[in-house]
Amino acid sequence: MENPTKFDQSPLYRWVILGVSMVILAVTMGQLVNGLSVYFVPIGATEGWSRGDIALINTCGLLGLGVGSILMGYAAERYGIRKVVLFGIAATGIAITVASGATALWQFYLLFFLAGALGGGAISAPLMALVGNWFVVGAGLAIGLASAGQALGQGGVPFSGAFLIEALGWRGAMMAQGLITLAVLLPLGLFLRDPPVIAHSAKLSDETPSGLPNSVITAWISLAVIFCCTCMAVPLMHLVPLIQGRGFEAPQAGSVLFVMLMVAILGRLAFGKLTDLIGAIPSYFLASAWQTVLVLGFVFIDRLDVFYLYAMIYGFGYAGVMTTIIVTTRNHTAPARRASSLGIIMAFAYAGHGLGGWQGGYFFDLTGSYHWTYANAAIAGGINLAIVAALWITVRSRARVVAA
Repeated sequence: MENPTKFDQSPLYRWVILGVSMVILAVTMGQLVNGLSVYFVPIGATEGWSRGDIALINTCGLLGLGVGSILMGYAAERYGIRKVVLFGIAATGIAITVASGATALWQFYLLFFLAGALGGGAISAPLMALVGNWFVVGAGLAIGLASAGQALGQGGVPFSGAFLIEALGWRGAMMAQGLITLAVLLPLGLFLRDPPVIAHSAKLSDETPSGLPNSVITAWISLAVIFCCTCMAVPLMHLVPLIQGRGFEAPQAGSVLFVMLMVAILGRLAFGKLTDLIGAIPSYFLASAWQTVLVLGFVFIDRLDVFYLYAMIYGFGYAGVMTTIIVTTRNHTAPARRASSLGIIMAFAYAGHGLGGWQGGYFFDLTGSYHWTYANAAIAGGINLAIVAALWITVRSRARVVAA
């Protein structure tokens, strides 16, 4: 795949790009965003570490994702997305494999930080930017599909991880996930290509559609996603241990998260299409409101069948958040700055995700329950809604001024 062919420069090749991106996002981001959720109980049982200390492993990975998203977004614009993504796949697989043999918390913190910074940071924002560049028409739905691939991984990785842990122990399961990443994803990454218009060095615009400076748009969305992802992270990281605390086994608890994230696939597709119909920012506001209103309800459930039903309802709406964030960035930042702008915004998103996961473990250790954990999530979601509403009003006001 070193030299371009007629097919991989054809518009039809965008579907190959989309399919490959979905698989890469599923496997890597499924591990880095919330794959550790199923490891809380077995690691705590064997190592004697508190839940807050274990949650900090995931937080370090997400902070690494934040730092890496900024650096790798710029690197993708300079060196090409395929090279950066291949590097990210290798870094993720190696770091997770090595982490399976770690014996001290600081080793986990370091390895997951590196997996995020050098691995996930080189994958998430560059791939989403690549999909958006290939799909000039229908970008919302295409990004929704790519985001759905990530949702599949965020459900499938913890679900399959629960069975791997039962069969291999938590160390064997972590090693298996790292090796699978290397064996499956490196060959797939070779199929990535820039779209023909970019491959032939066409100049993309430095102007944003609203006329606001690109730095202002990027900063505004970045501020919103800190709080948005603080809210989002809590069920992703703490739903499994919450259900286990109700007396259910790990595979049962993991299956609730799996069902939630399978429904989330439909939600990401639906909200991706919605951005094409009503606009990206209104769709972002709607998805954010959905997760904010419903997130606290999880702590009042004690029956497994009710967990399944509630998780499906929550999952459909929450799922639209990441899709609509990405489409909002794609539609409102300067085309020539999409990869770097998305990298910066994803950095703040993962920082918020890390904060949400960490505070969840901290308040559980502090109070012995998850009530404050989920209440804090709802508060963060409300702050995000206020910021998104202000952005929406500002963009609409500028559009009316330009039209006049």
